[in-house]
Amino acid sequence: MTGPLNHLKVLDFSTLLPGPYATMMLADMGADVLRVEAPDRLDLTRVMPPHDGGVSTAHTYLNRGKRSVGLNLKAPGSVERIKALVADYDIVVEQFRPGVMDRLGLGYEALKAVNPKLIYCAITGYGQTGPYRDRAGHDINYLALAGVSSHSGRQDAGPPPLGIQVADVAGGSHHAVMGILAAVVHRQQTGEGQFIDISMTDAAFALNAMAGAASLAGGAEQRPEGGLLNGGSFYDYYRTGDDRWISVGSLEPQFCARLCEVIGQPELKSLGLSQDPAHQQQLKSALREAFSGRSLAEWEQIFADQDACVEPVLTISEAAEHPQLKARGMVIDVARPEGGVQRQLGHPIKFSATPCQSRFIGRTLGADNPSVWPSEADDSGAG
Repeated sequence: MTGPLNHLKVLDFSTLLPGPYATMMLADMGADVLRVEAPDRLDLTRVMPPHDGGVSTAHTYLNRGKRSVGLNLKAPGSVERIKALVADYDIVVEQFRPGVMDRLGLGYEALKAVNPKLIYCAITGYGQTGPYRDRAGHDINYLALAGVSSHSGRQDAGPPPLGIQVADVAGGSHHAVMGILAAVVHRQQTGEGQFIDISMTDAAFALNAMAGAASLAGGAEQRPEGGLLNGGSFYDYYRTGDDRWISVGSLEPQFCARLCEVIGQPELKSLGLSQDPAHQQQLKSALREAFSGRSLAEWEQIFADQDACVEPVLTISEAAEHPQLKARGMVIDVARPEGGVQRQLGHPIKFSATPCQSRFIGRTLGADNPSVWPSEADDSGAG
């Protein structure tokens, strides 16, 4: 393993998306991740379609580079097995509701007694405290409660169900990784482990950034299509003549001028630079008409050599073939256990000295039981 985290060992009890995405990032960066799963309660991502070679693509991606053991945590002897592992591990990641691991005898205090240097990260929808700590939720609920949905989408259509899970990934996964790595640095300086409480709702609330800063400082509440960056200006998407879409982000004066020149209407520049909402709407109407006159491919060719912040809206398969993403290594081949490779999304962080490595796709449940517990019988709850 060549990544910058190749000295860390992670015990992963998480399921679905937020925790597995976080531990996948750690595995890509070199950490030795061992995933512990219930053999009688399959993680949904193992079975959800689509499948490739009979295996869910969600599972093979989110769990790449991780070893897998099957263990019923409620079975006799399971707590002792986990505690024996924890003595040699640096990090625990779990995604149960608050109190579940405590009731199993595997909460932070119980594991800290075994390994005082342990870093324990719990990812939940609403956090370990507060009136919603035990409440069920999903990405769409966290975004709604965090205020993100209130200023997303269109005035006449309401907030959209997004194509990616922002609270789960940008909120839960990425903040979990940041918290874990910060705790690793702290431990290197002090020798102390600690508990990390990640709430996906907290993280989504923090993502409000500029709109949130303005609102909390007494400014106007941002509404859909009411701000510079959420559809209230000409910074927007436009339908092309072949029912595709193109993005326009030409906010700065030089980019706005170039945009207007390229579409053959340089006189529109003054509208783009105006803060008057009526002028912004005039420009948006002119851009809608202009972009509807040609196909996306034609506009791509027209703007190919123009520094105007105008780019096509691509599908994922189109993006995978884009020369920029290909040059960045964002589509990679990951080894299958039976031979061959599977194409997957690459790791987005590029290290000069310790490059990331995606070693193999997600493994079958319990594939590593024999190597982790070679002397223990299979009937002890491993499944």
